[in-house]
Amino acid sequence: MGFVDYEVEGRVGLITINRPQALNALNSEVLDDLEAVIDGVDLSEVRALIITGAGEKSFVAGADIGQMSSLTKEEGEAFGKKGNDIFRKIETLAIPVIAAVNGFALGGGNELAMSCDIRICSDNAMFGQPEVGLGITPGFGGTQRLARLVSPGMAKQLIFAATNIKAEEACRIGLVNAVYPQEELLPAAKKLAGKIAAAAPIAVRACKKAINDGLEANMDDALVIEEKLFGSCFETYDQQEGMANFLRKKDDPKKVKVVDFRNE
Repeated sequence: MGFVDYEVEGRVGLITINRPQALNALNSEVLDDLEAVIDGVDLSEVRALIITGAGEKSFVAGADIGQMSSLTKEEGEAFGKKGNDIFRKIETLAIPVIAAVNGFALGGGNELAMSCDIRICSDNAMFGQPEVGLGITPGFGGTQRLARLVSPGMAKQLIFAATNIKAEEACRIGLVNAVYPQEELLPAAKKLAGKIAAAAPIAVRACKKAINDGLEANMDDALVIEEKLFGSCFETYDQQEGMANFLRKKDDPKKVKVVDFRNE
């Protein structure tokens, strides 16, 4: 695509926002390209995705202010819906998505990272929702996901004061899982994605759905969601072969083998 690159290595897909001259800022064209790539991921083959930004300075520096500056109320709302719809596709995609944040993740960039399941970053990463300094609110899910990921109080502090935070602070408050030297970030993301891709795909997808759906339900309903997804794994090849391999190993360690899990 024009502003979004996509490649597949084994069972891992790598999406790169490629507009480095604008610090990978999100305009309508970038969002369209990102949506097209997400829609085109072959879920029968790819078991994990990584999203990152081109260059060493920026993951995504935010939405394109030049494009937003002249929007009407109706156009602003429509632009927010466009971003939200695409980020929601990422959040609810059947397979896990890892954000490998290299550099700036501000505004829409932070919102894109938060729509992913797992966030890791380089030591030069910077996170924030600076929108109130521009006279607007976060528009691509920032007010909702940040409060859920860190805490309502911390989210309000960061958003109300338009405070940017560095990588270590983002890790301390739970916005990211780990911080790496810049040259180690993508290899670390690929290693993690490879571990996910090697696991039983039906079970991984069921775990993602159980966590996401359960977070939006009360505990009693969330446990029912888990029970049903737990049950759905039985009678699949992955469950039968995975448990049989465990029992073989218990009986005789020499009989253990690497299970080639399937999407069935």
